[in-house]
Amino acid sequence: MTLRVAIVQQTCTADRKENLAKSVEAIRHAANQGAKLVLLQELHTGLYFCQTENADMCDLAETIPGPSTEQLASIAKELQIVLVSSLFEKRAPGLYHNTAVVFEKDGSMAGKYRKMHIPDDPGYYEKFYFTPGDIGFTPIPTSVGKLGILVCWDQWYPEAARLMALAGADILLYPTAIGWGSQESDEDEKNRQRQAWMLVQRGHAVANGLPVMVANRTGFESATPNSKQGIQFWGTSFITGPQGEILAEASLDKPQVMLADLNLKRNEQVRRGWPFLRDRRIDAYQDILLRFRD
Repeated sequence: MTLRVAIVQQTCTADRKENLAKSVEAIRHAANQGAKLVLLQELHTGLYFCQTENADMCDLAETIPGPSTEQLASIAKELQIVLVSSLFEKRAPGLYHNTAVVFEKDGSMAGKYRKMHIPDDPGYYEKFYFTPGDIGFTPIPTSVGKLGILVCWDQWYPEAARLMALAGADILLYPTAIGWGSQESDEDEKNRQRQAWMLVQRGHAVANGLPVMVANRTGFESATPNSKQGIQFWGTSFITGPQGEILAEASLDKPQVMLADLNLKRNEQVRRGWPFLRDRRIDAYQDILLRFRD
């Protein structure tokens, strides 16, 4: 089975309607190029507000279903595609999640995933806003296959990718928002960070024999309005095959729609040649549940 897929890399502003319009335009472009599965970047309806701790930002959260899911479901149905979105979910008063939503080609909601690993670093104060997910690592069945959706910080954890693979995922997908803080000036260090980010996700493809799709933001976003402090999101959205081979890669600094053709039959062919799942020593991994082996 060959599946044409697309990732959308875009810039964002404080104008929700403008951001959604950009997303929809890019989705249409992807569908016109034959894409049947489209992945949007993390929190694509607005600026990356987690650079500071400000409770007023919680007003940006919306219910699922809600206004954004209604619009995205409509475009998925119109274009007959499977669409993966990323939204700031209001689950209850004072309870919020960073949530990916998958829409089937008939416009129905195929499922959702709530981000499990929540960072708390300078410029990425997500623990202030997001409650860790409680759905677990469960692939979402769709007409194009079982989608192992993970979100941004999840991408550094081989356990998350492996659990999705063990549950039958056909593809791993990562909506993402990552870049360099404005205080970072060492070009060599910046390049090492970006390469490490790509390398770890390509490693998930290799270790699990699965294609990987990663959609990242691009552009500079201020920490506060008109501030010179902020994050330069490094783009570089990419798609790999099940051996980690790069099939498509976007630029660092431009909005782009990247497409690739995935031959999902290769998943089994690759796993037969590199039978990592067969050779796992599940009888010897108990300590993986420990925080650290003292």
